Amino acid sequence: MKELKNISIGFLVSFIGSIPLGYLNLVGLEIYSKSGLYNLVFFLFGVVFVETFVIYFTLLFAKQLIRNKRLMKIIDFFAVGFMFVLAYFFYSNFNSTTTLNDNLLGYLMYSPFVIGVVLNCFNFLQLPFWTSWNLYLLNGKYITIERKLKYYYIAGTLIGVFLGMLSLIVILQTLFQKTSQFSKYIIPVFIPLLFIVLGSIQVFKVYKKYFKPVALEI
Repeated sequence: MKELKNISIGFLVSFIGSIPLGYLNLVGLEIYSKSGLYNLVFFLFGVVFVETFVIYFTLLFAKQLIRNKRLMKIIDFFAVGFMFVLAYFFYSNFNSTTTLNDNLLGYLMYSPFVIGVVLNCFNFLQLPFWTSWNLYLLNGKYITIERKLKYYYIAGTLIGVFLGMLSLIVILQTLFQKTSQFSKYIIPVFIPLLFIVLGSIQVFKVYKKYFKPVALEI
């Protein structure tokens, strides 16, 4: 019963967590549209491979990580810059058809598995995400990690990440094919704006967390 509970909760958290349109989903979308489902699956395996270690260690050291305020602050500030850099990257590169094709051909020269591993290593936003979630689930006793039970939870999260990203990418590709007139604005306009919005939200969170003065009680 505990095994099934761990798998279910891990799957639910990771499936929902993989839905927001991050740069890994965007790269996966490009791989799927240019080289098919086979390469996309191997790309996702690369993402999941890195995710295995991230989830495992944040699960074991969630309390220690959340107490390391300096590390959390570095990650928060990095996330701000990272979002705006991604917005600039997509806007500048995808404005040129030649540049886009050259970049894609350059990326596709490598194994999709390797691309997934390397890009997910730069996905630093997953550290606070998994640290916070794992700490919440542990404190609320929603999951049990004694002995082998933690591996059931990790298995559920990895399945959720894989299926969540796969579902989103396939759905987006289907929508873009049906709305070809609209889809040409997705990369150069919509995606940079999305990252600008996400970066602005992160700026607000950082300001509220580190710079907003605390009201003194009278």
